[in-house]
Amino acid sequence: MRHKVNRSKLGRSSAHRERLMGALVGGLIRERKITTTAPKAKAARRLADKMIGLAKRNTVAARRQAASEVGQKEVRILFDELGPLCQNRSSGYTRIVRLGTRVGDGAEMVILEWVDAVVPSKKKRKKKEKPEKTEA
Repeated sequence: MRHKVNRSKLGRSSAHRERLMGALVGGLIRERKITTTAPKAKAARRLADKMIGLAKRNTVAARRQAASEVGQKEVRILFDELGPLCQNRSSGYTRIVRLGTRVGDGAEMVILEWVDAVVPSKKKRKKKEKPEKTEA
């Protein structure tokens, strides 16, 4: 019987699934949006919303709980940048935008992103200007 079973296994062992979710949410925290398959995004959304709940509490215990799921660098970003942005929102911190199917296997691809967060732009490196050669 499936009483109170509400988690997708994603065809992985529990340890593999936990690390996968931690990596997906860590990437979401760092990059502000990720492209993945629909089932993975729906599973990662649960953990991402829990991480924002911890960030809104902003206690040492909450930081340690978040660090056990995602990396330390992500915890800093989560508590210093994303937590304050979501203080006035009670739920629904993430959004899933459908992209269509993947060419290789037909899997449904989606973008998982934060609702309130601004996506940081990638810094482009400026090319060094070479000094012009003067003929003497």
